[in-house]
Amino acid sequence: MKLTLRTLLVAVAALSFSFPATAASLKVGVVPGVYADSIEALIPEAKAKGLDLEVVEFSDWTTPNIALQSGDIDVNYFQHQPFLDNATKERGYDFKSAGIGVLANIGLYSLKYKKFEDIPENGKVAIANDPVNQGRGLLLLQRAGLLKLKDGVGFKGSLDDITENPKNLSFTEVEGPQLARVTGDVDLAQGYPHFIVASKAFDPSSGLLYSGVDDKQFAIIFAVKSDRVEDPAIKELVTLYQNSQAVKDAINKAFASDTKLYTLPWVATN
Repeated sequence: MKLTLRTLLVAVAALSFSFPATAASLKVGVVPGVYADSIEALIPEAKAKGLDLEVVEFSDWTTPNIALQSGDIDVNYFQHQPFLDNATKERGYDFKSAGIGVLANIGLYSLKYKKFEDIPENGKVAIANDPVNQGRGLLLLQRAGLLKLKDGVGFKGSLDDITENPKNLSFTEVEGPQLARVTGDVDLAQGYPHFIVASKAFDPSSGLLYSGVDDKQFAIIFAVKSDRVEDPAIKELVTLYQNSQAVKDAINKAFASDTKLYTLPWVATN
């Protein structure tokens, strides 16, 4: 049978309609709690839009960036920009933010005392072990009147920057996601409400003091390698996330439906 060019073109066109276009896929690195839950909630909507999401869960705040650097994941969603800036300084990452997500409050929690003045002499305090989040915790302790830091250190302060410690408090440095699990073992602990909800350890709304949710630099970002900031699949992920009611519902549930514990900064800026 003799095939004309027109016949061939018609055949190719028919084949192209016989098979669906290959869906884009992304591996998203998260830590447990609101970040994992909200990405999981997005999977059905993303799939309907031709974007397959695979959630890769980590239990610490170091491995997600290592995995992104190695190409084991395409994007991670667990850190704010100051945390990434510090990680970049220490390890030389070439990552950028492809968009912002939820802004979580942090607090100071005690399962033994109702007031800061009741914290005893030589009391034990659990605090985040990474530089930026430790600094945020120390600022809360300073606001609570339990210590003083060197002038001007801000959220970059560390235990070495404590200038006054009138109660002679001792500090245990703990990976952020694990702080909820050690709160009962100390007199006072820095805490992240969504990790507390995930652990089911105690009431996430029982903090003695909170940082507030007005500082948008602490919004969690979608971090990617710099050369993928304009990747259509990643841009679609961020757009879908920010416009999904299922995501908003998952975030609210992850914060025990307490809106004082979080905000959606992209809504506030739109």
